[in-house]
Amino acid sequence: MEASLKKSVKPRLMSLDALRGFDMFWILGGEALFAGLLAWTGWQGWKIAAAQMQHSQWHGFTFYDLIFPLFIFLSGVALGLSPKRLDKLPLTARLPVYRHAFKRLALLLFFGVLYNHGWGAGVPAALDEIRYASVLGRIAFAWFFAAMLVWHTSLKTQIGVAMVLLFGYAFIQLFVPVPGGSAGDLSMAGSINAYVDSLLLPGVSYQGRATDPEGILSTIPAVINALAGVFTGRFIANPHPKGEWAKVGILFLVGIAILGLGWLSNEVIPVNKDLWTSSFVLVTTGWSLIFLGLFYALVDVLRLHRFAFVFVVIGCNAIIIYLASSLVKWQFVSASLFGGLIDALPGSMQMFAATIGVLTVQWLLLYWMYKRGIFIKV
Repeated sequence: MEASLKKSVKPRLMSLDALRGFDMFWILGGEALFAGLLAWTGWQGWKIAAAQMQHSQWHGFTFYDLIFPLFIFLSGVALGLSPKRLDKLPLTARLPVYRHAFKRLALLLFFGVLYNHGWGAGVPAALDEIRYASVLGRIAFAWFFAAMLVWHTSLKTQIGVAMVLLFGYAFIQLFVPVPGGSAGDLSMAGSINAYVDSLLLPGVSYQGRATDPEGILSTIPAVINALAGVFTGRFIANPHPKGEWAKVGILFLVGIAILGLGWLSNEVIPVNKDLWTSSFVLVTTGWSLIFLGLFYALVDVLRLHRFAFVFVVIGCNAIIIYLASSLVKWQFVSASLFGGLIDALPGSMQMFAATIGVLTVQWLLLYWMYKRGIFIKV
């Protein structure tokens, strides 16, 4: 991990940081806002919003299911904004980039285990009691393989790889039989994902499930989300003859089209986050394009930077605050600062106020880092 100064050689796409921060906002505690508003106001409309802040139990889709693939998509956008081919460079010029890529991969895998609270009982570790699969691990692998493709292949090849992965993964899930089971079984215990995890995934799975939501096989299609981000980043980086609003319109139209394809394919292979089905890839890619189009329009075209600032502060240190959300008891810190004020409020308001307190503490820390140019990058 390294800290960089606020001043950077190449300008950042502000909407990218803002959308990354918006994405992370819900993980830091924003998902509890609607439940708090429901308790405070009693308005049943908040119940619908609160339900969107929970993952789907199996097949289906909620807003909260988008948070993870959107982050992967945005990591691809960052790659696509300045794509560079390394394969024609001498090895001495490539080695520092390769070292950084492998270091990033290793660090994110380690932080993923740390986020899962490692081996629980501390060192010495029982290696078979560690959960190795993680959100950060999937982000690491998706970014790493997308980066290798960007650095060593043409755009045409990258699109071809994305298509092969999309259709090939669907074919595996629908038509490759599982020993002792049957092809096309998309249940928790009977899927080919569960079979591959039982053979190849070391340690323990999430909550002891047969299918780990960040398992081995379902990491493959996540590369498509990253590549979709790469293609989008390349598109944004290049000037459009009809101007920036044309880019916004194209992002929306393509996003809606891919979203529609995703729900059409749901009839063949259900949208499922834990299995990361090809229809799930399409639905999340469509929504990712729509959200990026919205933020690009507001932040980089209309230049509503004040609107974006709250999220930019989060997005500039997204990985470190995500890790801290598991390792730091923010509720305790918030209660230490605001507990008396929260307790003085009517009981119906306290859940909402406590959520605001947690978010405020985290944001103020990130703002302190932002003002001092401390950006932790992996």
